[in-house]
Amino acid sequence: MNGNAAAEQKSSAKMPVIFVGHGSPMNAIEENAFSRAWMATARNSPHPKAILSISAHWETDGVQVTAMPKPRTIHDFYGFPQELFAVQYPAPGAPELAHHVRDLLGVEAVALDQEWGLDHGTWSVLVRMFPEANVPVVQLSLDRKRTPSEHYTLGGKLAALRSEGVLILCSGNMVHNLRLLEWGDQGFDWAEAFDLKLKSLIEARDHAALINYPKLGADAQRAIPTNEHYLPLLYALALRGSAEPLKFFAEKVTLGSISMRSFQIG
Repeated sequence: MNGNAAAEQKSSAKMPVIFVGHGSPMNAIEENAFSRAWMATARNSPHPKAILSISAHWETDGVQVTAMPKPRTIHDFYGFPQELFAVQYPAPGAPELAHHVRDLLGVEAVALDQEWGLDHGTWSVLVRMFPEANVPVVQLSLDRKRTPSEHYTLGGKLAALRSEGVLILCSGNMVHNLRLLEWGDQGFDWAEAFDLKLKSLIEARDHAALINYPKLGADAQRAIPTNEHYLPLLYALALRGSAEPLKFFAEKVTLGSISMRSFQIG
């Protein structure tokens, strides 16, 4: 196979689905095990034609998808160094992809957003994975009115994108409790135990248990006091084919109550 044929085969390959535990936005500018893992994952994956990101940091009433040609970089945090606020991620948008996503979801109304942009759940990861910002990016919101089961169903409807060169990035944290956050590089015992419980359920493909996470025991409420950081996980799992491999590429709980566990499907 010549070089051109190999490149064409790689670009036409079925794209993976990536779930990233994004954690602190400082990962965008700090050299650490997490940022290095994100970079390595991008290097070892087919290059996408576009990216659809499902971020914990965009909750809406009703489903929305960004449809502007030039999404802005949103610095949706405070108390961090000016160096972080100076980061811009000028990736182009993809209005045609936004329309396609709306058609695939097929729900009663998907709003084409012209105001939001790329929040740090998206750009703090992509600035590591695709630092040249030359891949078009669209964000899909989390409809706060929908149940976890309904989010899982929506995720499954996006499967066709993977064969169209679109990388689906799901960005959240499986364990995320800022009220219990404690500065340090280790996790609380309960957080590490619950993270491992989730890992075992993912490996067992027990999606029903993961959807019904409040029934997973006393630590579920501490690990998931609100579910916006958990829901992107369900979108990723809904997109896993029956014979597809799943590989974890980050497996640490840090800051006491933040799981950075990340994985790739396909």
